Amino acid sequence: MSTTNIGASVLAGAQSTTSSGGLGSGIDVSLLVSAALSNQTAELNLLQGQQQTLSTQSTALNQINTDLQTLQNAALTLTDPAGVLTDLSATSSNNLVLTASASSGASNGTYNVVVNNLATTSSYYSAAVATADTPIATGTLTIQVGSNTANTITIDNTNNTLNGLAAAINNANIGVTASVINDSSGARIAILSNTSGAAGDLTVTPSSGEIGFTKAVTGVNASLTVDGIPISSGTNTVTSAIPGVTLNLATSAPGSPVSLTIGPDTTDAANAINSFVSAYNQVVNDVNAQYAVDPTTNAAGPLIADSTLQLVQSGILSAVAFSTTGNGNVNSLSDLGITVNNDGTLSVNSGQLNSALQSNPGDVQSFFETTNTSGFGTNLNQVLSNLATPTTGAVAVDLTGLQQQQNDLAQQISDFQDQINTQQQQLTQQFDQVDVILQELPVLLSQTQSQLSSLG
Repeated sequence: MSTTNIGASVLAGAQSTTSSGGLGSGIDVSLLVSAALSNQTAELNLLQGQQQTLSTQSTALNQINTDLQTLQNAALTLTDPAGVLTDLSATSSNNLVLTASASSGASNGTYNVVVNNLATTSSYYSAAVATADTPIATGTLTIQVGSNTANTITIDNTNNTLNGLAAAINNANIGVTASVINDSSGARIAILSNTSGAAGDLTVTPSSGEIGFTKAVTGVNASLTVDGIPISSGTNTVTSAIPGVTLNLATSAPGSPVSLTIGPDTTDAANAINSFVSAYNQVVNDVNAQYAVDPTTNAAGPLIADSTLQLVQSGILSAVAFSTTGNGNVNSLSDLGITVNNDGTLSVNSGQLNSALQSNPGDVQSFFETTNTSGFGTNLNQVLSNLATPTTGAVAVDLTGLQQQQNDLAQQISDFQDQINTQQQQLTQQFDQVDVILQELPVLLSQTQSQLSSLG
């Protein structure tokens, strides 16, 4: 501010503080200091505006970076050679008899399974007594699990109740579980083998005069045939009959075959592809939003001039447009029923996608997986890696640059603010002195007039 302008502000400040105008009532020091620092304040506001712009750009770019990483994860699910496209499903023609699951070690095929009987778990129960704490005869109780060595439980005056006997059996850790059950007849003790099938069949023998026991269930193995081959299993979860397939037996159906089909898990594959499309569309929508013009402010997004935004847009569009040759019936996304819309987003024809997954599972797998070095998946991974890899990806590098600019600008603003504060203190002191002088003028004037009058 020029000296003339400051002088004018001093006069204005002085006049603004008195109802009658003129000097003698002091000046508005704060107003004058603000006027003197107006140029510096405007420059500070400009710097702070630049800092806000950088912050807005960082926020928008971070969102796009998050979108790209989500897309990268969705793509990894498809491109991983051991990923979802290798999953197999096991379909039973009668889930009431058996269900099944398949792992990567299974082979495609159809099997005929007949469940003759289920595996059972051996158990015994005792004669009833009045209550769980009613004393019972002392003696011994011998328990044998399968062909294992028999174990003897001693019943004496420290445990000669059903509760005491159950605790003694459980504490012995001999492969059985004892519990007390109450019914209308009184209390009984039940002993259940911890091992199902014939290997866990129990033999319970009380000593003479001791409470009697009755065998409730004999432990037998599950019996089934797979394509006519007899299978015996100690449990109703059979893992060894078909490589890579777990059979879960539910009920026996002697003579009634169940058809079990092992094949590609098209449901999981379709879900993974749809998740990829959704993640891709999120990236495109957020990129498009940066180019959209707000009708109110007539301004585009904060990244409109950012070269990285253009790199992201061109990179992902080229990735989905990529096609290969020699991959059977699947050489582009359009062969899976996935098409590009006018705004760059993708749409999925579910019927065409499911048909491709059912008819050409191997071609779909090869199209996406990175073991095919010239395939869609390999190219997609490279594009996303160049864009979204932490620290070295194009977006990460841009974010680092924006952060450095913000840090530099923050330091510049801090230094400039310190400078303004120093000037403000100095100007305040100066104008305070002027204020004192202006307030003393009426007294000096009165004294002068009095002296002149005495001289007259």
